[in-house]
Amino acid sequence: MLLGLSVRDIVLIDRLELEFAEGLCALTGETGAGKTILLDALGLALGARSDAGLLRAGAERGVVVASFALTAEHPVRALLEEQGLDSDDELALRRVLSSDGRTRGFVNDQPVAVGLLRQVGEALVEIHGQHDERGLLNPAGHRVLLDAFGVTDKVRGRCRDAYAVVRGAEAALAEAEAVLARGLAEIDYLRHALAELTAMAPRPGEAAELAETRRLLRQGEALREALAEATAALHDGADARLRAAERALARVAALAGGRLDAAVESLARAASEAAEAAALVEQAAVAFEPDPARLEAVEERLFALREVARKHRVEVDDLAELQRDWTARLERLETGEAGLEAHRVALAAAQHGYAEAAEALSQRRRRAAARLDQAVAKELTPLKLERARFTTRLEPLPREQWSADGAERVAFEVATNPGAAPGPLSRIASGGELARFMLALKVALAGTRSATTLIFDEVDRGVGGAVADRVGARLGRLAETAQILVVTHSPQVAARARHHWHVIKDESDVGARTRIVKLDEAARREEIARMLAGAEVTAEARAAAGSLIEAARPAA
Repeated sequence: MLLGLSVRDIVLIDRLELEFAEGLCALTGETGAGKTILLDALGLALGARSDAGLLRAGAERGVVVASFALTAEHPVRALLEEQGLDSDDELALRRVLSSDGRTRGFVNDQPVAVGLLRQVGEALVEIHGQHDERGLLNPAGHRVLLDAFGVTDKVRGRCRDAYAVVRGAEAALAEAEAVLARGLAEIDYLRHALAELTAMAPRPGEAAELAETRRLLRQGEALREALAEATAALHDGADARLRAAERALARVAALAGGRLDAAVESLARAASEAAEAAALVEQAAVAFEPDPARLEAVEERLFALREVARKHRVEVDDLAELQRDWTARLERLETGEAGLEAHRVALAAAQHGYAEAAEALSQRRRRAAARLDQAVAKELTPLKLERARFTTRLEPLPREQWSADGAERVAFEVATNPGAAPGPLSRIASGGELARFMLALKVALAGTRSATTLIFDEVDRGVGGAVADRVGARLGRLAETAQILVVTHSPQVAARARHHWHVIKDESDVGARTRIVKLDEAARREEIARMLAGAEVTAEARAAAGSLIEAARPAA
């Protein structure tokens, strides 16, 4: 609910402080007094477009602050939390207009982009009039209104969920196709590279073994010389002399009382190890016989492994793993079409599920549209639109435009003359008709809105008498569940208001200014009498005003 409006230096308003109340609130005044200026000022706070022409002449800047009371479940709270903004029970929207035409927006004194200010404003206030470009004149919101009127969250949720499954299946198929396309472009390369690796049959650790073998083969001459010298020394009877010494001591060991036993054992071991060493040296000498062909083969193998590893930018020891990976990849590519078919089947199933969910949603919308058209039709005749026709059109969308919100576009259309083709509200209806169409629609949609403040600008334009009274009655019904502000020239509408403000333009030698006065019961009666009689208020007009007010009071 709109609690208050503060305006500084906007057009004809130099300083204004207003406090609003719940229920039906009327703003009246002479033509040109500045009622539209007040709505323009409020629009600034709600994020409407601005220009320097709205600034009061001679002022450096203008400021508008609109304060609202928020219920605990109001959707604006979630919107503010998404933006990291504080959400209190009272919300202040502020717009500052500079003389250069630039503006700044604030929510609870926190600076925000004007776009966010507009989002918040649209959720708080609906403005209905011939110049309004939001709310019911915006076809983008018609689907939301129809769904709120007659489609359950469960049905809409099934469609959203089914669409999410379709998008997931589409993404999976697209990824599989991209992978296959990239793979098919390199399948010949993979086959060639795998053939090379398969023929080479690399083993982990093989490069280190080859490098060590090459080192030993390259050091063969020095090794052979050392082995020859060792062989000569060992074959010079070292083991025979050790055994001779052992036998000599063994013959007299018994006479030594055990003192020679350890020496005999050591000599026996030394002789045995000397013989073993000689055999090992001979074996090694055979292994290190000059073999240029083997050295060349080892080096060729090592160089080949290193060259392939460099080509594929891996370590030599990783070639075997690379071969396994490429083998598996080639198998996947060669059987990739089968995998694609599985993704296609999954997508077809998802699309079928979405089509069923979307059709169920469409059926609910068709039934809701028929009921909404009937509800609006009941309101048109009392509002002097008996020749008009309201239609909710559901236009099937091409498949590529299907979305989580269904498979059709929803649009509210009207025809003001019999036999005429229905068209958009904003194009077909005149200013006064447009406001009354919107009033009829809002009465039919009562209870489905998120905004708790509705503003009607000259909804009674072009009507009077009984029709104006019916307009007032419907505004009164809407005011039972929402705060209604109506700018009116109709005494029948003003008489039904719970609160009444009079917009006055004062003119002097220094210029004009607009002020707004809240009327007490006596002043309200006088203002309604003026609206009935014109410039000269008569006793009869005052009596008629009193009758209107009394007739509009709710029955006790």
